[in-house]
Amino acid sequence: MARKTGSHSDITGPRVRAAAQRLIARHGYAAVSMRQIAAEVGVQAGALYLYTPDKQTLLYDLMRLHMDELLSALALLPEPADPREALQQFARFHIRFHLDRPEAVFIAYMELRNLEPENFAAIEALRRRYEDRLETILRLGAAEGCFVLPDAKLATLALIAMLTGVTGWFRPDGRLSGAEVEAIYADMALKAVSA
Repeated sequence: MARKTGSHSDITGPRVRAAAQRLIARHGYAAVSMRQIAAEVGVQAGALYLYTPDKQTLLYDLMRLHMDELLSALALLPEPADPREALQQFARFHIRFHLDRPEAVFIAYMELRNLEPENFAAIEALRRRYEDRLETILRLGAAEGCFVLPDAKLATLALIAMLTGVTGWFRPDGRLSGAEVEAIYADMALKAVSA
């Protein structure tokens, strides 16, 4: 199918993803139709298929983009030798990165159940890579006697859940700034596993 004169895939494609992200975060994947996404973008429903083969692929692409951005940003962080410093850095990074992307975070965590098995496996593999960075920090800290961990994997998942939960209640115009919340959570993460 030929693209209409005046249409721009480099503009419309990102608009489709942004509209899908807004609508899915607000209403849930199952409740959002391709027709609703098209209306939000201002194109005919059939035009969406120039940018994505189906709604499942669109959901997967949103999650994949989020995870790719997260892992790329994480890779830029230095790796402090002191596990305590590394844990605080990870906690601060997680809060800072996720506070700027509440819709993407909601979708990445709450819509996993709607991924088809192959897509689910791909996103889970990316999540494991992220979790592995924190688990490595915790294991090193335990080996050096700085952290007490009955189970490093459980501690990893618990800390990530605690840190990610901030996106559900934080408001930029609230009582605490993002930087203050970041500092408090970094301190709580450290205290949660300290010897």
